[in-house]
Amino acid sequence: MNNDQGLARGLKNRHVQMIALGGTIGTGLFLGSGKSIHSAGPAIVLAYLITGIICFWLMQAMGDLLLSDLTKHSFIDFVAKYLGKKVGFVTGWTYWFCWITIAMADLTASGLYLQYWFPNVPRWLPGMVILLLLLAANLTAVGLFGETEFWFALIKIAAIVGLIITGVVLVMIGFKTQHATASVMNLFNYGGFFATGIAGFVKAFQMVTFGFIGIELIGVTASETQKPQMTIPKAINEIPLRVILFYVGSMLALICIYPWNQIPADQSPFVQVFKLIGVPAAAGIINFVVLTAAASACNSSIFSTSRMLFSLSRGRQSSLAKKLSHLSRRQVPANSILFSTAVIGIVVIANFVFPNTILFSFIASVATTCFLFIWAMIICAHLKCCKQTKLPFKKSRRPITDYLVLGFLLFVAWVMCLDKMTLIALLAAVIWLLVLWLLSSVTIQAG
Repeated sequence: MNNDQGLARGLKNRHVQMIALGGTIGTGLFLGSGKSIHSAGPAIVLAYLITGIICFWLMQAMGDLLLSDLTKHSFIDFVAKYLGKKVGFVTGWTYWFCWITIAMADLTASGLYLQYWFPNVPRWLPGMVILLLLLAANLTAVGLFGETEFWFALIKIAAIVGLIITGVVLVMIGFKTQHATASVMNLFNYGGFFATGIAGFVKAFQMVTFGFIGIELIGVTASETQKPQMTIPKAINEIPLRVILFYVGSMLALICIYPWNQIPADQSPFVQVFKLIGVPAAAGIINFVVLTAAASACNSSIFSTSRMLFSLSRGRQSSLAKKLSHLSRRQVPANSILFSTAVIGIVVIANFVFPNTILFSFIASVATTCFLFIWAMIICAHLKCCKQTKLPFKKSRRPITDYLVLGFLLFVAWVMCLDKMTLIALLAAVIWLLVLWLLSSVTIQAG
């Protein structure tokens, strides 16, 4: 196989659209939205809207980078080009680590979800089966990965659209729940829109921002997308708006149906709504949705981490790098896929040997904080690119929007300092980045 032939462009527009949607919309919305609502009250709607706009500007910046040079494989290549090989090395391996831990967390969760129906099934078994099936799909062809992610994402979207439509209907007919009447006024009648105060509103941005993680996944698909000049701008202009619609729409629906202080913080609000309209298997339906969300996250992880390894290894002279950058006959980086999947598979053994996942939860929290750094590097690369290249997104207000995104990321980092647990995770993430920076000098010199 000639590596110069490049990765296969097997991803269609609908695949790219759903890859980003599927990577972003996950268990944080279906299971964690109750906690977010309790933190900010009805103002959670505004928090999602603001964060969604920030992510839209981030996506425009990334789109500029991707379309400025279609020979590059991912946004990491642009970080290395404009900010230096060391920064590219740190960003690439941090992104790889982030998605590896996300996959591990979701594989762990998948065992718990399946035990809802089959309580006697060992927790490690579903994760292993899901991982092997997704490995086969990713090795076969990039188009099959895209098709798998398309259907995973469609299931999640159907659940969200179902909730929003239910909310509109119940508000229109003035449906009476056990707590109040479904009404738009529920946004204001229970302590006001900022019911938990500015402090609660500010603290919610940490959880809300993490809910958008994965939206940058388009930046790994550029070299495998059909007609990238058309597909990438279309996806970048549409996906953030759809994500905002889904998040803001679902939050509005939940709070209009129930007073915000009656939505359980430790249960899925989606279950409560579907039970309300007489769906007896509501809990089972949502459990199926979050199971597919976990599989979707793992699928995205195998794809993104293997492409990161391919991008970081391509052009290097070491024997390991040559193997990781080798393409199979189907033009997929098979060795990188196998390596990343093997690392993710460690969690299957971990679930068998160590049922206590407190330490792993902390590692996952550290990985999540690293996304702030990754997004910041995309913006910094874009700022430097703007000075050298004519870029396609003419309507973006460069460089003002770039500085606003950087300011927002610093704001979220400051919010994390307000909580002891997230502060420790933030400090651990800084240590991780410093260690990678020290390793980068040795690795880059070794070639």
